[in-house]
Amino acid sequence: MTNQLSKLRDQIDSIDSELLKLISARADLARQIGQLKSGVVYRPEREAQVLARLNKLNSGPLSEEQVRCLFTEIMSVCRSLEQSLTVAYLGPCGTFSEEATLKRFGSMVTTSACGSIDEVFRRVESGEAGYGVVPVENSTEGGVGRTLDLLIQTPLKVCGEVQLPVHQFLLARNNDLARIKKIYSHPQSFAQCHEWLIANLPHLSGAERINSASNADAARLASEDEYAAAIAGKKAAEVFGLVICSENIEDDPKNTTRFLVIGAQDVAASGKDRTSLVMSVKNRPGAIHELLEPLAHYGVSMSRLESRPSRTGGLWEYVFFVDIEGHQQDEKVSLALKGLREQAAFLKVLGSYPMA
Repeated sequence: MTNQLSKLRDQIDSIDSELLKLISARADLARQIGQLKSGVVYRPEREAQVLARLNKLNSGPLSEEQVRCLFTEIMSVCRSLEQSLTVAYLGPCGTFSEEATLKRFGSMVTTSACGSIDEVFRRVESGEAGYGVVPVENSTEGGVGRTLDLLIQTPLKVCGEVQLPVHQFLLARNNDLARIKKIYSHPQSFAQCHEWLIANLPHLSGAERINSASNADAARLASEDEYAAAIAGKKAAEVFGLVICSENIEDDPKNTTRFLVIGAQDVAASGKDRTSLVMSVKNRPGAIHELLEPLAHYGVSMSRLESRPSRTGGLWEYVFFVDIEGHQQDEKVSLALKGLREQAAFLKVLGSYPMA
């Protein structure tokens, strides 16, 4: 067995040496490309094409997710040789937003934790950060209102999306649930764990459930109080030195949050894209039906339609956030958008980007 192990390890060492040479060669090519192109380092459409091609070639034993993780890191390292990239996210450290940022950009970026979603937008708009990552909707609780409102106002574009399976953990300084007298979390996380809380912590009424700006901030507050707990992600336990009392306490095991990447650039077509837009309708009978008719006429699939009260209109006036399949430069999508502009009182294309 010792001889067999030694031979296998020698083979691994040989492969590792070859891998290092190949990755170094790839990094050199990436640096040459960076010298030829100007300005933009992060190309979401190109990275999406690379991952899609590799997954088609993948015959195992690595899973699709493992291939994505591996090559996201390789691309992150190669990108860092061209230019340092700063990405803003809703902080502090340990939030799901930070996890989504690292999932999309890899670890070789400078992350910038922000105290609010507004601050994420401000840092990208000012150029302090190249990109921002913001939550936009949850599969259980729906849209994130502040993100939607800011998307209407900002000059930034949506450059990408991240879908993150969200698993909630109950964290505290010790694992004795009977000692818990209050619990901190973000309002959306409270809603995602509503049934679990009723079944397992029935003594904590609404008054003992205290809203926080983020789950990581909830973990920080719980770390300062031996009688408090927090609902947060697993990483927050590591950051703030808390014990995991219960794991996966979300009511829906498929609980997923979708994040958007915002930046100043327009993204070219990748071959499998989504376009997000926001619009309002003229106040007349059948207006919404007429508004959406161009999508059906040109065979453009709509994957999301969400209404939200207009911040600039009158009482009971709404704007509609719509996601459609395809890139705004695709012929069918372009024609459908032209038809929408003719029908809508207001229309803003938020961006076209590769599907997660």
